[in-house]
Amino acid sequence: MLAAQRRDLLLDRLRQDGRIIAKDLAAELGLSEDSIRRDLRELAAAGLCQRVYGGALPVSPAIADHATRTEVEVPAKQRVAARAAALIEPGCTVVLDGGTTALAVARQVPIDHPATVVTHSPTVAVAFVDHPRIEVFLLGGRLFKHSLVTCGAAAVEAAQGLNADLFLLGVTGVHPEAGLTTGDADEAAMKRALARHAADTYVLASAEKIGAASRFSVLPVTEVAGVITDVGPQDPTVRRLTERGVPILHAP
Repeated sequence: MLAAQRRDLLLDRLRQDGRIIAKDLAAELGLSEDSIRRDLRELAAAGLCQRVYGGALPVSPAIADHATRTEVEVPAKQRVAARAAALIEPGCTVVLDGGTTALAVARQVPIDHPATVVTHSPTVAVAFVDHPRIEVFLLGGRLFKHSLVTCGAAAVEAAQGLNADLFLLGVTGVHPEAGLTTGDADEAAMKRALARHAADTYVLASAEKIGAASRFSVLPVTEVAGVITDVGPQDPTVRRLTERGVPILHAP
């Protein structure tokens, strides 16, 4: 089998099965595990998969820049946003992450809803300008232009004084084994800092993020209060999340 044929086969298996276990696939094809791993390295370098220990997972399309992501899975994000907005109880303090799904959440909050919103996203903060009963705290720091959020040491330090009821966390990948992931190390650190200062963390996970992975770990899936997704309960990844004890909040 030629190298190009092997790589095409790997991509087909990734689409069909949602993951590749290098050892098992090498045995099935009668190839060396080194050959499979070398092919996976080349596919990862081309942005076609995300390598993990023992194999590979689908790469998340959510790692694209903010402008591109505004066109990805828009109906799915709106369903997730509506379910997430319902968790924001009157009078609570909610930390709202950055990203296109978080912005959709902001747009779902009723105009007269009383709450306190803390965010490191300028775009999310501005979305609440016309909400007279919502007080907004914008965390400062270095602006990460790819996602339009602040991060870095100053932003993490600004988060230290928080005591929130709820954190609505955006990630680019949700996987039972790889956990919750995103594409930038500083952004991952910022998300962890925010999660440490909220009583409950819920993950905003529209369809393109379920079963996918990115380079940097945010949290294990078992450390959140739940995953909000529009993906049905029969999906293999959702079933595995449930088996691990992760509460799933379905967004109809």
